[in-house]
Parts: sequence; structure tokens; C-alpha cells
Amino acid sequence: MYGSSNSQTEMIEEIKVKRELMIKSANTFGFTSDETIRYSQELDELINEYHRMMGQASSPCEEVRLAFKQTIMIWPKVLV
Repeated sequence: MYGSSNSQTEMIEEIKVKRELMIKSANTFGFTSDETIRYSQELDELINEYHRMMGQASSPCEEVRLAFKQTIMIWPKVLV
């Protein structure tokens, strides 16, 4: 589905957007809401697809790495 550098950038943007939707949904409806879980699963799929596209041998793009770190830092704060 994604093959070129431009497509890689598009996919990173999709990951960022889906992540934001998931966080907003968790803040609004809670972590166990159907919507939040759906966004989380869709985000997992996008990340898995990104890793497949990158061949898993290469390290993830710095932007994706940063997005992961931000997600890890945000989730515990939402729980409080």
C-alpha cells in the first residue's frame, strides 16, 4: 500500500492523527469505551503496517519514535 518516501510521510501523518483521535476519545469517553478501543486497534494496525513497510530491520523514523514516547507519557496522565 505504501511504497515511496512520500507514502511513508503520509503514513506517519495517519499514525499521528489516529493517535490524537484515540487520546481525545479516552479523555472524553474513557479508556474502555468502544470508540477508544476502536481507535487503539486502528492505531495498532497502522503501526504494524508501518513496520512491515519499513522491513522491520530498519529502525523507525524519529517522528514515529517520538509519537510512541509521547503516547507513553500521556496515557498515565490521563488516568489521574
